[in-house]
Amino acid sequence: MATNDNDDDMTFSLPDLSGLSETERLQVIAVLQRAKEFDAIEEAKLQKINKHSNPNTRVPMEGLILKFTNVVKGYQYRWFVLNPDSGTLEYFEKEEHKKLKPRGSIHLAAAVVSPSEEDSQTFIISAASGELFKLRAADAKERQLWVDRIRSTAEYHTANMAQGQTALVQKSQSLATDQLSILSVIPTQKGSIVTQHSTHKDSFKKSKGSHENLHYIKKVSRDETLTEVKDYLLEAEDYARHLEDKILALPVSGHYINSLDSDILMLKATAAATLQCIQDCINILYTAELPVRSTVQTLDEQVVNTSAILRLSGGVMDDSEPLPDPEEEVLDEVVEKDTALEGMEEHKSVILHLLSQLKLGMDLTKVVLPTFILEKRSLLEMFADYMCHPDLFLKIPEITEPDKRMVAVLEWYLSSFHVGKQGSVAKKPYNPIIGETFHCSWRLRGPDEKQQTIIYTGEQVSHHPPISAFYFGSPDGKVKMNASIYTKSKFMGMSIGVSMIGKVKLSFEELKEEYIFGMPSAYARSILSVPWMELGDKVTIVCEKTGYQASIVFHTKPFYGGKLHHITAEAKNMKTGEVICKAQGEWNNVMELTYPNGSTKMLDVNLLDVHRKFVRPVEKQKEYESRKLWLHVTKALSLGDINTATEHKKILEEIQREGEKHRRDLNIKYSAKYFKNVDGIWLFKALPDDFASDIKKNLSNKTSCSA
Repeated sequence: MATNDNDDDMTFSLPDLSGLSETERLQVIAVLQRAKEFDAIEEAKLQKINKHSNPNTRVPMEGLILKFTNVVKGYQYRWFVLNPDSGTLEYFEKEEHKKLKPRGSIHLAAAVVSPSEEDSQTFIISAASGELFKLRAADAKERQLWVDRIRSTAEYHTANMAQGQTALVQKSQSLATDQLSILSVIPTQKGSIVTQHSTHKDSFKKSKGSHENLHYIKKVSRDETLTEVKDYLLEAEDYARHLEDKILALPVSGHYINSLDSDILMLKATAAATLQCIQDCINILYTAELPVRSTVQTLDEQVVNTSAILRLSGGVMDDSEPLPDPEEEVLDEVVEKDTALEGMEEHKSVILHLLSQLKLGMDLTKVVLPTFILEKRSLLEMFADYMCHPDLFLKIPEITEPDKRMVAVLEWYLSSFHVGKQGSVAKKPYNPIIGETFHCSWRLRGPDEKQQTIIYTGEQVSHHPPISAFYFGSPDGKVKMNASIYTKSKFMGMSIGVSMIGKVKLSFEELKEEYIFGMPSAYARSILSVPWMELGDKVTIVCEKTGYQASIVFHTKPFYGGKLHHITAEAKNMKTGEVICKAQGEWNNVMELTYPNGSTKMLDVNLLDVHRKFVRPVEKQKEYESRKLWLHVTKALSLGDINTATEHKKILEEIQREGEKHRRDLNIKYSAKYFKNVDGIWLFKALPDDFASDIKKNLSNKTSCSA
C-alpha cells in the first residue's frame, strides 16, 4: 500500500485504515481534513468577535447601585454582579447574599443600554426578553463605567449568538455530508461498500426510539424559567460524552461492532447535532421578545344597548340647558394624588406594541391609548383644577396700579399648574366625549367677610378636532375668563407631546382690562420605563389697554444637566421696554421674583392654600356630566381592574361613534349646551359675541409641539 506524504502533517490521529483501499483511505482523510478546516473557520470567527470587542471593558464587575422598584418604594440599593462570560447581570439584596440565589437577573444578549433623560446618574437596561432594569449610579462617572461594561458584554454576546445561529445550519449540513461521505466508503461487516440509505434510515429510527425513552426528557412550558431546561441539557451532554467515550473504546475493526460501524457513526453524529441544535434554541428563547398581550386588542368590542345609546346621545344633543343649581354643590372630597402607575412592567408589552405602529411626528388624536395610563379625572376637570388659588385670582382687580396688576396676573398664572398636573408620573386624563360637561365652584371670604364665588363650566364642544371650552366667572359678571382649547398630541420617539392650541381671555369688567394668554405644551418623557411629565413652551400674557406684557418660558430639561420644571419670566412695558419684574425657579416648587428696585419675593407654591372646589354629588349629576359619565371607569381603575375599566371606556367611545353617525345620517350639526361658536371661537353663551374679537386677533397658529 502506498504511503501518503501528507500524513505527517495531520494534527489529528488516524484510525486503523489498513482494511481500506488507497482510494477509500484518501476519501476518509479528505473528510477528516474538512472537519479540521471547519474547526479552523469557527476559531477564526470567534477571534474576529474578540477582536472587535474591547477586552478591557468586558471584565467582571460588581457593586452597589440604586434600582427602581416601584413608585411607592422608589429606588432601593441592590448589589449587582456583571458576568461577561455568561452574559448575565444579576442582583442581590446585599453583598453578603451573593452565594444565595439572585433576586433577579437578565441576559444581556440583544439588550439595549441607554442613559436616562431624567438626570446624569440614571440608566435603563431593556433586555430582549422584555425585562427592564432602571438603575441609578452614584454619579455620572460611575454611570458611564457601568454603561460601557454592560454594553460591551451585550455586544459580545449578541455577535456571538448571531455567529452561532449562522454556524448551526452550516455545521448540521457539514456533519450530515461528512457522515454520508464516510459511510459511503466504510466497509460493512461483510466487506461490501454501503451505497443505499435504507440502513441509515433504520439506524436513525432505532436511535430515535432510544432517545424517546430517556427518563430525563420533560416538556417545559414557554412561561416557565429556562433554568430547568439548561439543567436537562447539561445532563444530556454528560450522556453524550459518556456515549462518545464508549464508542472510542470500541475496536476500530473486526467482525463484531466497531467504532467505525455505520450505525455507531450515525448515532454519534445525531447526538452531537441534536445537542448543538438545542443549545441554539435556548439562546434564541433567551433573546426572543415575549408575545404581546394587549388588553386593547384582545378584548372584544362590546355590543352596546341601542336604547341606552340613543338615550344618552339625545341628552348630549340638547342645547341651551340651564346651568345646574350651585346650591346643590358640596365641598369636594380630598382626593389623593394619582402618582402610581400600577402594573407598568406587566403592561410594557402593550406599550411596545403600540409604539411599533407609530411614526415620528404622528398625530395621536385618533389613536386609542391603553386604559392603564389614565388618571382618574376628565380633561374638563383638569382645566378646572388650574383654579386652585382663587384668592390670588380675585385679588387682581383690587390692585390699583396697572403694572402691579400685571405682576399679580403673572404670579397667579405661574402658581396654577402645580395642582392641575397631579404628581410627577405622567398619566393621561380621560378624553371627554362630545357633549360631556363639568361644573363646580369655589367659595371664599373676602376682606369684608363677604362671600366671594367663582363658577366654572366646561364642555367638550367638538370631537374631531378635540376642542374643550371652559368658562370661569363671578356671579355678578365682574370677572370673566373664557377659553376654547384644541389638544393635539404628537409622537416624538421616547416622548409624547401635547400642544394646547388656543387662547384664554381674562376680563375685569370694572377696570375695562382684558388679558389674553396661551397655555404651555405638556410632554410625557421616558414612556418605556416610568413616564414623567414636564411643561415646555413660550407663553405671553398681553394687556393692550395698559400696554404691559409678560413673557414666560417653560424650559424642557436638556439631555445632559439642566433642571426639571424650570421657568424664566419677564414682565415689561411694551411701549417703553421698561422691565417691571423678572422671575425664575420651578413652577411646581419655589420661584423668585425680582423687581427693578432690587427687592425680591419668594413664591413657594407648596405653601399656598389650595382651595377645594364645590361639586354636586354624583347621584345628582346628569348622565353626561364628567364624574357620572366616567364613574364605572374610575371605580375599576381604583380597584386596579384594567379589563373592566377598558370595557366601560369602550362603551363610552361607542356611544360617541353612534352619536356622530346619528347626526351624520340626519345631516345635523352638534349643538353645544353652554357655548356658542363665534367665527371659530367657542364662547360662553352669556358673553357677547364681540368678546371673541380680541381672542381671534391674538390667536397664533400653534400647531406643533416644540421640545
